[in-house]
Amino acid sequence: MPGLTALFALATSLMWGLADFGGGLLTRRIPALTVVVVSQCVAVAVLGVVVVATGSWTEWGPQLWFAVGAGLVGPVAMLAFYKALALGPMGVVSPLGSLGVVVPVGVGLFLGERPGPAQFAGIAVAVVGIVLAGGPELRGAPVRRQAVLLTLLAAFGFGAVMALIAEASTTVTGLFLALFVQRVTNVLAGGTALYVSVRRGGRALPEGTGMHIVWAALPALAFVGLADVAANGTYAMAARSGPVTVAAVLASLYPVVTALAARGVLKERLRGVQAAGAGLALVGTVLLATG
Repeated sequence: MPGLTALFALATSLMWGLADFGGGLLTRRIPALTVVVVSQCVAVAVLGVVVVATGSWTEWGPQLWFAVGAGLVGPVAMLAFYKALALGPMGVVSPLGSLGVVVPVGVGLFLGERPGPAQFAGIAVAVVGIVLAGGPELRGAPVRRQAVLLTLLAAFGFGAVMALIAEASTTVTGLFLALFVQRVTNVLAGGTALYVSVRRGGRALPEGTGMHIVWAALPALAFVGLADVAANGTYAMAARSGPVTVAAVLASLYPVVTALAARGVLKERLRGVQAAGAGLALVGTVLLATG
């Protein structure tokens, strides 16, 4: 059902884009690892209630190892991405991070999916648009080799999470359980990393008021965690209802959403290359949805 695939995948890009925007704002005040751990703890609590209410635990099975894998890879990818952003320049790092789409697309092609000519064109146009929407710095941007390697690691990780979560369940209730397992793993991995960071002299809380800022930001942290969970869920639905090659590309339009959110909320001006990228992403979306 191509229509459902497009609908679920576009919902994924919307929620991932808003979650990234919210997470980016929060990390200006709160250490990134704390943002990850607290937001995912909220997600675990909500998903735990859903699993109990729906009886999803009865669908426990070996396929949940895919969810564990996604839960382990996700925090590593996010931390690599944050580190790469810190090394900069962001105008290079951010667009490169979106290249993770090649992982689920490659998996789909390997498993025998063969999009039509219009969809192949849509994939190419949309991927170019996604990269350009991040506002790549094409000139005068010295890039450290470590930043490039960390960004590529993050991109591979993001793509791997998409591929793994799509394999973690075969039913809607099973998806609730898979997402719960993924988030518990996220918390355990992120919590371990936070503990190690603090032991090495890092900070778990903001300077000054500390815990007060975290409590004040709890609604925003909850939104980030739940939006990310919902995005994983809708992506799994998109990948199950149609070609993974189409679902992955449409779900990866989130940099466009993040850029537009920054424009609308922070009044950041879109650079010419970003506006062009958003336009190309839209064209690619139309080709994918109608091809």
